[in-house]
Amino acid sequence: MTVTGATGLIGPSLVGALRERGAQVSVLTRDPERASALLGEVAAVGWEPMSEPAPSEALAGSDAVVHLAGAPVAQRWSAKARQAIRESRVTGTRNLLAGLARAEPRPRTLVSSSAIGYYGAHGEEPLDEDAPPGDDFLARVCVEWEAAAAAAGELGVRVVQARTGVVLDRAGGALGKMLPAFRLGVGGPVAGGYQYVSWIHARDVVGMMLAALEDERWSGPINATAPEPVRNRELSKVLGRVLGRPSFLPVPGLALRALYGQMAEIVTTGARVMPAKPLVLGYEFAHPQLEPALRAAILERR
Repeated sequence: MTVTGATGLIGPSLVGALRERGAQVSVLTRDPERASALLGEVAAVGWEPMSEPAPSEALAGSDAVVHLAGAPVAQRWSAKARQAIRESRVTGTRNLLAGLARAEPRPRTLVSSSAIGYYGAHGEEPLDEDAPPGDDFLARVCVEWEAAAAAAGELGVRVVQARTGVVLDRAGGALGKMLPAFRLGVGGPVAGGYQYVSWIHARDVVGMMLAALEDERWSGPINATAPEPVRNRELSKVLGRVLGRPSFLPVPGLALRALYGQMAEIVTTGARVMPAKPLVLGYEFAHPQLEPALRAAILERR
C-alpha cells in the first residue's frame, strides 16, 4: 500500500490503520526523514510532486495508492497561495499518474482526496454526489483535481475520489483552529451562523478510505461527510457545551474576510452535503452524530 501526503492531518491515522490490518505501507514524501520519524516503520521514498513523476519503482507491486497530498487551503489566498493550492493538487496528481503509468505491476486502486468545495455555496439544498460543481476558485480546483485522478481509469485502475467535509480532529483542520477561542469562552457562530457545515470525524474519513480500498463497489466521487450536516450556529453551541464554555460571541463575516480574504467564503457560506453513496454501500459511521463526534475528537486520548 502506498500513501502520499502521509504526514498531514489524515495520513498518520490512515497509515496506522493500514499497519494494524497487516498491510506493508510505503509513503511518497518530500521529506523522508521527517516521515519516518512521524510514522514509524514505513518505507519512506522521496518525491517532489510539483516537479517530477512519482517514482514508478516505489509504486510497482503496491496493491493500491491513497493520494492525500496538497497544500493547505486554510490560508489567505494570495496569488502565490492560489497557485500552490491548485498545482499541488492538479499537477501533483498528474505527476502521480505519470509514475503509475510506468509501474509494473501497477496498483489496482487509487483513492484520491477531493473536497466538498467541489459544490461551491448552495445554501440549504441537500447535495449528493450527482450535484453539479460550483464555479468559485476552490470548486474549479476540485473539478481539475478529480479529472486528473479520473485519468487513472484509462490505465485500468479503479478510482475513488473522496470529497471530504470539515474534518473533526483536535490535531488540526477547522476544529484545531476553533478550539483556542472556544476554550477561552470567546467562540461563537460565524457570519450569522445560518450556513451549513458538512462535518465528519477523522475516524470516519479513515474508515471510508479503508472501505474504498477493500470494496470494489466504491468507485468515482463519494461524499466523505457525516449523515447529519448542521448549521454553523448549532456547531458552535454544541462545541461550547462539550467544552463547558460559553459560545455565543458572534464572529462577523467582515472580520474573517479581513483576516483571510476570499478564503473566508468557505466559512461564511456553506453546503449541505449528504453521503449518499457511502450510505447506499452500507458504510457504518463510527460517529454519525455531532455531539458524540466532538467529544471523541476533543476528549478521547490517542
